[in-house]
Amino acid sequence: MARARQLHIGLSLTPTWLKSRAPGDGEPRPNGDPTDFNLELTRMAERAKLDFVFKPDYLLLHPGMGGGFVGLDPTLLMTAIARETEKIGLVTTVSTSFNPPYVVARQIQSLHWISRGRAGLNIVTSIEGAENFGDAPMPPPDIRYRKAAEFTDVMQRLWQSYPNAALTGAATSAAIDHHGAFFSVRGPLNVPGHAAGPPPLFQAGASDIGRDFAVSIADATFAAMPDRESGVELRADLRRRAEARGRSAASVRVLPGLHFFLAATREEAWALHERAHAHLTPEQRRKSVKTVLGLDLGDLAPEARVTAAMLPPADAPVRSRTHATLLRRFVEASEPTVAELLSRPEIVGSAHWVSVGTVDEVLAEIVDWFEAGAMDGFIAIPGGSFQSLRLFMEELVPALARRGLFRSEYEGSTLREHLRLDAAGEA
Repeated sequence: MARARQLHIGLSLTPTWLKSRAPGDGEPRPNGDPTDFNLELTRMAERAKLDFVFKPDYLLLHPGMGGGFVGLDPTLLMTAIARETEKIGLVTTVSTSFNPPYVVARQIQSLHWISRGRAGLNIVTSIEGAENFGDAPMPPPDIRYRKAAEFTDVMQRLWQSYPNAALTGAATSAAIDHHGAFFSVRGPLNVPGHAAGPPPLFQAGASDIGRDFAVSIADATFAAMPDRESGVELRADLRRRAEARGRSAASVRVLPGLHFFLAATREEAWALHERAHAHLTPEQRRKSVKTVLGLDLGDLAPEARVTAAMLPPADAPVRSRTHATLLRRFVEASEPTVAELLSRPEIVGSAHWVSVGTVDEVLAEIVDWFEAGAMDGFIAIPGGSFQSLRLFMEELVPALARRGLFRSEYEGSTLREHLRLDAAGEA
């Protein structure tokens, strides 16, 4: 009998609600010891039986990140959390543009052992930070993705080079003797594979080259999708691309970020949302439009329409091709006013799906997206307040479980089991 489809849910360990909180509100903060703060969030997620927690990474300090921002190395952070948790998956982030594959293969395999099979790796090519690794400018996307493909191949071969069976004498380790365009690695790795199988791989990228890379290596893709229709298109396209590569359509799970603002009433939830973005002035939002889309709004009035004819060429330089594509589609389909454009999630946030309302309202939206085929699950990104996160963990997730759309108890102890992956990565 075919198993009923269920959501995969992860929690992003990014304290986004801090932007809208008042001083002295008594809620936990990452200041002081950020390890304790992230451990508290992970324990909440584990009590709710989520698949995993996920830690993004930044290789530079943006001017706006000052104050309470603490950029701990995510793999070291996950290692500390691994010793204090039992079941939940631990997904770290590594840039393939600035790290050697042998070191990363060893770090992630070590985390896999320390966590008893719960490690996962989010592979990113990075879009900035080159100035912290030398004088060369950031390579163009095609070069970054070619390097990422070779990096991932080497890393996976290193994981295979010292198989778990070698610990009992049933197999032997072997060098990989790799010599490629970007890396030369002899191997084998000096950390054996874990009995749980290799760590699952995650990847984020909605551009054409990013989609091809995702279906070539990923077990799940972290997708930026501000509306349901973009999710339906992306998931269908990734499934087609996976099948064209000989993988099953279900082998790449699509997990958009869900930036939620939950409260007892709709009015309170929208007040949280408004407060979370109140720090962004109109001038900052217009600057963001230029950065994301390459479009200078100049002195256009808030009520003026932004038309498709005003858009710069599709190949114009932008910070993120994924976000630019999403915003271009919105302008082409809707021809919004300047005010509407300045309120878009790609401008005030990062192009994530934003859901605002009561537990029942956000629950209904999640079910709608899932049944429409827009996703296989999502990454929970808290917004507004710590109470919003509590409502999500203690009321919304159990409501999904009562509907049969999520687990009520863990059925396994490894991340591969939570994601329902076999040894070949198939669903």
